Amino acid sequence: MEDTKMAEPQKNIEFDGPQMQGMHYKRADMAASNFDGVNLADAHFYACLSKARFTDTNLSEAVFDDINLADSSFNNVNLSGAVITNANLSRLTISGVTLADSDIKDADLTGMRINGVLVTDLFVAYEQAKT
Repeated sequence: MEDTKMAEPQKNIEFDGPQMQGMHYKRADMAASNFDGVNLADAHFYACLSKARFTDTNLSEAVFDDINLADSSFNNVNLSGAVITNANLSRLTISGVTLADSDIKDADLTGMRINGVLVTDLFVAYEQAKT
């Protein structure tokens, strides 16, 4: 007779909840949502995510376009290969991250600081050093 008991859940699976990779979130209001231990690899966001919290989340290759991420936080998040365009990132704090080979273009950097130094001051110093 075949054993009809359900198999025990596998242990040590990093993302053992709902699988949401590759999902498209279009015109969604996801403000103040919490993403904790979620695999959102290759997801596409065209949404309001202000005050959202991403913790232990895989956002590799994710696309954020026409997005509001103001006051959001990212903690232990994989954003490798992610693309963020037409975004509101006001009051964003980035800490303990790798930005290797990242590219920032056409950005309003008013008031932005890196290690306490205004980015606009860094650009002025750079231009002065070139002359």
